[in-house]
Amino acid sequence: PVQSFLKETDMSGKQVYAIVTSGGSGFSDTIQNIQQTEPGASVHEGFALHHKDMDKAEEMTQHWLNQMGFTK
Repeated sequence: PVQSFLKETDMSGKQVYAIVTSGGSGFSDTIQNIQQTEPGASVHEGFALHHKDMDKAEEMTQHWLNQMGFTK
């Protein structure tokens, strides 16, 4: 679904932050794959949530959003 969305949406000039859940592989090839699909976008490693931290997902996500300055 994400690849389909990116192929149908022009993200040129946009900042793209990848957010992943992981059992251990982290971002793997995610950033490179997005960069290939969206060459006009600035693609960044965003937030990775490890499967063992799922019970703290909301708290950790909010912390990351605050840390990045995406919230008021």
